[in-house]
Amino acid sequence: MSNQNFSIYHQLYIKKDAKSVFEAITQPEHLNNWWPLKSSGDPGIGNEYNFYFGEEYDWYAEVTTCIIDTSFHVKMIRSDKDWAPTTFGFDLEEDKNGTQLTFQHINWPACNDHFKTASYCWAILLKDLKNYIEHGVIVPFEQRS
Repeated sequence: MSNQNFSIYHQLYIKKDAKSVFEAITQPEHLNNWWPLKSSGDPGIGNEYNFYFGEEYDWYAEVTTCIIDTSFHVKMIRSDKDWAPTTFGFDLEEDKNGTQLTFQHINWPACNDHFKTASYCWAILLKDLKNYIEHGVIVPFEQRS
């Protein structure tokens, strides 16, 4: 059995300030517009977030990194077995025209179908995040990947 972990990385540029991007990735009223059906939580190290996608997917994470308008990472503390050992997060770097967002979802236990699907879904969801922040587009939950 391999001790190798697998990771997902994405990078995109959002034509908005880092404060707007940070709010969209940390505030439940914004998260609910591009990722889970509903969520709760407050950005602060050690705080807990709930990401609710339906009864079977009522997941929790703990904030491990929180630097306002710069970096936000969470460690999954209750989820399915593939997501359980993982940490995901966003690092932001603002310039005069917008914000470079670097995303990572690390420590996947296997390069299995769930990992591959999650990688694809994160790419689509990050595109939805960009469209939400830049243009106010909200994709209905049922249509999110």
